[in-house]
Amino acid sequence: MAEALVVDRFSGETPEQGVLCLRGPLTASNLSSFQSAVQREASPTVILDFTDVPYIDSAGLGTLVTTYVTRHKSGRQMALSGVNERVLRLFEITNVEPLFLIFPTLADAVEGLTHAGQA
Repeated sequence: MAEALVVDRFSGETPEQGVLCLRGPLTASNLSSFQSAVQREASPTVILDFTDVPYIDSAGLGTLVTTYVTRHKSGRQMALSGVNERVLRLFEITNVEPLFLIFPTLADAVEGLTHAGQA
């Protein structure tokens, strides 16, 4: 039986931010819930909180990259937070790590993106 992926939406610090908190693995068997949540996200910046994502498979990785490309092409930003060592290692091995703006925690991502450009 495939493990479920739960995606909860929260508001960020500003209307320009949306936060999607993922719980469970991001795999081929549960991509539809992730894709639906991301497609509904209209905020210019979305933070994907991976704190409770133990692993992703190749289909999950492909969908994540596609999501990044789609948002980037439309002038919208995507950031990741709470990425564990296992998932980060997959990003490094597949050379996709440079695509993603990665923060250690959700609080760091919200803070960093809220104050980006304010100096």
